[in-house]
Amino acid sequence: MILELIASRNYATETAVRAMPLVLRLEKSVLPSRTSLLEAAAAAAVAVCLDDRSAFPDGEWYPEVSAWVSGRIRKVSRRARGAHWDAVQALPGITITVDGASVRALVPSLVSETPREVARLQISGSELPVDVPGPVPPGARVLYLNPRVEMTAGKAAAQVGHASMLLAPHLSTAARAEWAALSYRCAVRTPSVALWDSLVHRCDVVAVRDAGFTEVEPGTTTVLAPIDG
Repeated sequence: MILELIASRNYATETAVRAMPLVLRLEKSVLPSRTSLLEAAAAAAVAVCLDDRSAFPDGEWYPEVSAWVSGRIRKVSRRARGAHWDAVQALPGITITVDGASVRALVPSLVSETPREVARLQISGSELPVDVPGPVPPGARVLYLNPRVEMTAGKAAAQVGHASMLLAPHLSTAARAEWAALSYRCAVRTPSVALWDSLVHRCDVVAVRDAGFTEVEPGTTTVLAPIDG
């Protein structure tokens, strides 16, 4: 049911601002790689949407997730460490860890009702140095960042989170099951300009176009996700 809502979102139904918080674990002692953190964010976001608690009308998360998906799929990235990271683990959501980088995607809610454990977390200061990722892991879904657009790690985390969940309705039931068995593994890569330009107009690619509230111009295509992997 949630997949159908994602595939046919109706912005006209939105009556209040809702958002999915993405909590990025950024400890002082050991910072994760940027790529691994983005991959964890992408996996965690779609994992919440496709979890049985969200996917079906009798699920405990369904009312909040369906109300959010029916409007604009806003995500807000915040950083946490130590006791603050531990505190958000008690809130409804899913934590994904990729190569030591952890992100917890929380069940969406009205922004005005953001839990205090989340509201006290910083939004800014999530920048990480660009790294060179290794080969794409077997079975991972590749998400391409726009090579012409600079984004902080927090902004990019939200964008790849959009991409993974927008990709899901375009996959077959079998493909989604295989992806779920791999904990929705994603590979976030920045392609060459030539590869990006070859992908951007293809019909078998899901595109994330940003509303332009932060960092980028409205309508900017930030992420591309090939449906065939």
